Amino acid sequence: MIKVVRGNPTPEELAAALAVVRARAAAAVAAPTGAPLPPEQWSDPGRIARGGALRPGPRSWARTYWPS
Repeated sequence: MIKVVRGNPTPEELAAALAVVRARAAAAVAAPTGAPLPPEQWSDPGRIARGGALRPGPRSWARTYWPS
């Protein structure tokens, strides 16, 4: 339960604050736990592609295969 201790927020302000709290809670639940991948996912090509867009620059060839 959330309780307003000071002030008098409008319904819109209270809804915005609750939306932020719920989004943070959902992100915390969905965050990876740091557990290692199971062996069957080690060679998954999709895992390599999830690292984001490639960027040109020094040693960019090394980032074409290995995840960042």
